[in-house]
Amino acid sequence: MFASLLSIPQAILLGIVEGITEFLPVSSTGHLLVVGHLIDFGTGDSKTAGDTYAVAIQFGAILAVAFLYRARLFSMLRGLAGSDAHGRSSLIALVTAFIPAAVFGVLAGDAIKDALFGPIPVMIAWAVGGVVLLRWVPRGGTSELHELTVRMAFLIGIAQGIALWPGFSRSLVTLIAGLALGLTLSAAIEFSFLLGLVTLSAATAFDLAKHGGELIDKFGVMTPMIGLVCAFITALIAVRWMVGYLNSKSLAIFGWYRLGAAAVCGVLLLTNVL
Repeated sequence: MFASLLSIPQAILLGIVEGITEFLPVSSTGHLLVVGHLIDFGTGDSKTAGDTYAVAIQFGAILAVAFLYRARLFSMLRGLAGSDAHGRSSLIALVTAFIPAAVFGVLAGDAIKDALFGPIPVMIAWAVGGVVLLRWVPRGGTSELHELTVRMAFLIGIAQGIALWPGFSRSLVTLIAGLALGLTLSAAIEFSFLLGLVTLSAATAFDLAKHGGELIDKFGVMTPMIGLVCAFITALIAVRWMVGYLNSKSLAIFGWYRLGAAAVCGVLLLTNVL
């Protein structure tokens, strides 16, 4: 029964798409939505389970960032225990930034899914985000992660709410907000990743608590685990590549990619493929 709903090659494909796109400023939700339409996944009676599957395999990408930034996470744990001042300030900033996203998600998450989870809204968001990356990216400042104030963190958290619109990308809006508020590029990238780790962990736990049983009923255990493992591996590669790439290059490549994705999506819509 499970193989008819989601084959192993499809599980691998979705895991790879999730892992590559989750922390890059290109929108994993948008990619999974479009790819899901193309392979007829998560539609009809299995839509809720399909949405939950997409959230569940995020955990692979979450684990990848937790592994790559484990030193920072241990620093924050020491800060919680009162033995690391920088870790404590980073933890406070992270919790502060998470609160607006949690509120927005609880209050408006279902309404946004009903209104905006479709190829046309994703295409628009891809295009707008592409123009932003090509025409308006703040230069950033000199503040490091431990210098992030509560006010700055809260504003980044509010900006993250924009990413509830599929296609905009949580990484894009938090990265740009961090730069606009004076973080260095490396600090803005790291905080964007860490905020994603917290936000996505909460979203995954919340969705699995509500629909985990339906997920297993529809897809079993093996295919979600395959997707999770593929997401973990590809997220490791994607995050390491992005950090290395941005040491010497600009964000423009992601802007051009988003415009290309929007154009492809437009062609697929015009030809009734989507």
